[in-house]
Amino acid sequence: MVPAAQLGFNLQPLLEQLSQDELNEFKSLLRPLSLQDELQHIPPTEVEEADGKQLAEILTNRCPSHWVEMVTIQAFDKMNRTDLSEKAKDELRGITRTPEPKCANLEETQQCSGEEEPGKQDEYRSILEEEVWQSRKKNFWPEASENIHMVTQRYETLVPSCNAKMLAGPFAQTVVLHGAAGVGKTTLAKKCMLDWTQAGPARARPAALYLSCKALSRRGPCTLAELQADSAPGPRRALPRLLARALLLVVDAFEELRVPAAALARDAGGDWGARRPAPVLLGGLLKRKLLPAATLLVTTRPEALGELRLVVEVEGLSEPERRAYLRRQPGGEAQARRAWQLMGSHAALLRLGSAPAVCWTLGACLRLPADEGDDPGRTCRTATSLLLRALCLLAAEGAWAQTSLFEPRDLRRLGVREADLRPFVDRSLPQESGECAGCYRFLHLSPQHLLAAALCVLGGGEGGPGWGARGVRTLLSKEEGRRKPHLAHVGCFLFGLADEDRVRELGAAFGCPVSTELKHELLACTVRSPENGPFSSATDTRETLCRLYESQDEPLVKEAVAQVTEVSLHLKDPTDLAHASFCLKHCERLQKLRLRVEKGVFLDDDTASGSEAQAAGSQNDEHVLPFWMDLCSVFDSNKDLVFLDISQTFLSTSSVKILCEKLSSATHNLQKVALKNVSPADAYRDFCVVFGGHETLTHLTLQGNDQDDMLPILCEILRHPKCNLQCLRLVSCSASAQQWAHLSSSLEINQSLTCLNLTANELTDESARLLCKTLRHPKCFLQRLSLENCHLTEACCKELSSALIVNQSLTHLCLAKNALGNGGVKLLCEGLSYPDCQLQMLVLWYCSTGSNGCHHLSTLLQQNSSLTHLDLGLNHIGMTGLKFLCEALKKPMCNLKCLWLWGCAITPFSCEILASALGNNRSLISLDLGQNSLGYSGVKMLCNTLKLQNSSLRTLRLRIDESDPQIQKLLKEVQESDPQLTIESDKQDPNNNRPSSHDFIF
Repeated sequence: MVPAAQLGFNLQPLLEQLSQDELNEFKSLLRPLSLQDELQHIPPTEVEEADGKQLAEILTNRCPSHWVEMVTIQAFDKMNRTDLSEKAKDELRGITRTPEPKCANLEETQQCSGEEEPGKQDEYRSILEEEVWQSRKKNFWPEASENIHMVTQRYETLVPSCNAKMLAGPFAQTVVLHGAAGVGKTTLAKKCMLDWTQAGPARARPAALYLSCKALSRRGPCTLAELQADSAPGPRRALPRLLARALLLVVDAFEELRVPAAALARDAGGDWGARRPAPVLLGGLLKRKLLPAATLLVTTRPEALGELRLVVEVEGLSEPERRAYLRRQPGGEAQARRAWQLMGSHAALLRLGSAPAVCWTLGACLRLPADEGDDPGRTCRTATSLLLRALCLLAAEGAWAQTSLFEPRDLRRLGVREADLRPFVDRSLPQESGECAGCYRFLHLSPQHLLAAALCVLGGGEGGPGWGARGVRTLLSKEEGRRKPHLAHVGCFLFGLADEDRVRELGAAFGCPVSTELKHELLACTVRSPENGPFSSATDTRETLCRLYESQDEPLVKEAVAQVTEVSLHLKDPTDLAHASFCLKHCERLQKLRLRVEKGVFLDDDTASGSEAQAAGSQNDEHVLPFWMDLCSVFDSNKDLVFLDISQTFLSTSSVKILCEKLSSATHNLQKVALKNVSPADAYRDFCVVFGGHETLTHLTLQGNDQDDMLPILCEILRHPKCNLQCLRLVSCSASAQQWAHLSSSLEINQSLTCLNLTANELTDESARLLCKTLRHPKCFLQRLSLENCHLTEACCKELSSALIVNQSLTHLCLAKNALGNGGVKLLCEGLSYPDCQLQMLVLWYCSTGSNGCHHLSTLLQQNSSLTHLDLGLNHIGMTGLKFLCEALKKPMCNLKCLWLWGCAITPFSCEILASALGNNRSLISLDLGQNSLGYSGVKMLCNTLKLQNSSLRTLRLRIDESDPQIQKLLKEVQESDPQLTIESDKQDPNNNRPSSHDFIF
């Protein structure tokens, strides 16, 4: 979070000029204008009840400053308070105006203050145009320059500095272009530079500078002025005067910055004349300590994104553009069509082809087997086997150094002469680099990664993890993967080289013997090593499956997955599906399977309209469904599979049919099944048909369905004599009043169900009445019931109260996020006061309950009630409500064990009452006071009581200021005096997991 001192304007006096109605309108606009849930960690009631001064403190101390600045001006504009909007902008302009530099010497002073020579701007632009052209020439395919404008134009509209529709104002933008290697990030960035410098009259035209992180890693200490001179296109004399102009600074290839993260975090100060390490100056630019008014455009590969924000993904060539390029290559239309069909049938090759340079390589290599009489489909099944055919075009020695830019000293160290590279340079693999004289770079990272992997098989080279079979474990370790994410690509090629055919090709290409230990080492480091945990998360699973697929070695895959019992699959594209199906069809001991399928893996039934879309969908099914059938075979081969979770998943009608057929025909023992937010919606109905009569099924979750034809089939399952369902979660279901009535009657017949969760279903008063009628039925065995966010009213509480009077099985009731009010709580307490009521846990989170509701609960708790767990989180109970609750806690008849008061507007002044109650209570073991501002004085009162009294409390959750040494000292003293007491810092997000959810288990 950014402290208030860093906000570009004083927010408090601006908000204090608003009337109460205007302030309420301002608050209502905050969340709709939130791009990344900047307010999710702040309780809604805290914002709603804040005055202008308090709201300013909340926003400036607990929200990102760049967001507060932007949303404040947007809100004022929407409210037609342009006077306040302009005032904020004026303050921002004052703070973002670039300061005059402190020049180190007379020469720099003259350069800073001197007038720009006539014609220098034109010289500057001509040099920049030449650099942009050279970038296009290197990164795009031959003889296709007319397509360059189309490719860059597609992404320019996403860059705020290039798009007039983006929010105007004095905001210093930082935009990140990210994408795979070779897709055109640098070309787009330099095109933006060219466009940037076209605006305005010649003498006041904006300026653009270019910083290459490849070169920056080798740069010694310098001043900011020297760094700017280096970053200007062409000779230093062409550098335009910058201080009075809008400045665009491009930071290219951020992932190539080979310096510790601490170097970027060091303070660069504001003195332009001081010499500092180049990475420190870069950190100052990124953190807005230097040139705060400049617009930054950063390019990077995805693995280096980190904390960079405002991200625009550059995907490279579209599929039509790839097809157009293949037709331009020699060989005629027939060969181009064949090459495209082969590329399109292999998702990995299709994805690689988005990089223009790689598309050219793929086209040439895909035709090579056909020219030699081989079948490309057989020999080019993976990226590894494809790129091995281009090994003769690459300088293997360059890849061993693990860098994409090689200086003359690097070549000398490796013993490579420039003459040795010439045959490969003539084929543009590698290329001469324009960044420094005598430097070379690879056309694309894929050949470089392949050659790095080949070194492990060849058993030679210096540096790295010990380039040989024995170094594989270090190369593929999680520690190395975290430090160097690009090694994941090297790992995939390593597995590809484990195939015996590939090894023979490699040995023949290099004319030397190869290691036979690689397969053993790969198994040892990815499967047999418990510390690696290759299937411990969806990310690790995805990487492991990619590697195993690349091997195309079924015996190796069988051994690798032989002991796997739990898998989390996140299929982002058809490539992931191909990987998973190839590997997991060999699993035989799976017990738990979690599946998530992104949109686009299968044809979207809703968007497949028109002959062209249907043809594309047919082709998609032809390639994808066989893989899906192989993956679904896990239900046949894994008899011990007991848990299946399919969430956030986009399927097609065909894929749903295949999955249901496999589930219904296979002999499995599924016990717990969860379907959450699955598309198409009618998939829920098909799954219900499959699970009807399954005796082993005990837990079923159906969430996010908007179909109204699923509930009748679910009712049939509940009425089935072989139904053993114990727990049913039916969340966000669209159903009519008649269907809810049908469900209620089915619950009266069912003898197995003990837990029912109906969260986020809109129940009418009539539907709620029928459900309460079921609770009163003598054969209702429900023990846990959740009606969270079901639009219940005070009238519903009367029906619930009557059910609680006679029901002797219900122990847990959740009524969170229903506007019950104090009247609704009073009615509930009447039913809870009856001796036959066995309710132990009541959740009233965010139920509009105040001090009067606490008074009724206090009276109930003092009557030897069965209630032991009470959640009153996000209710504004204040000091009066807390006083009522504390009266109950002091009474010996109170049986309360857990009390949640998260975000209940408890202040330091209330802590004396609470401390007194804790000193007298002997039943409470858990107390949650999270998101209450108790301050040092409040925490001290609680701690003094806990130190002196023999308290029963075992868990205390507080909102702790970890930077306050006094509070830290207090907490340490308490825990030393009572080692059994655990004090937790409140860091959780209640939107994802309500504090009491752990105790209300389904």
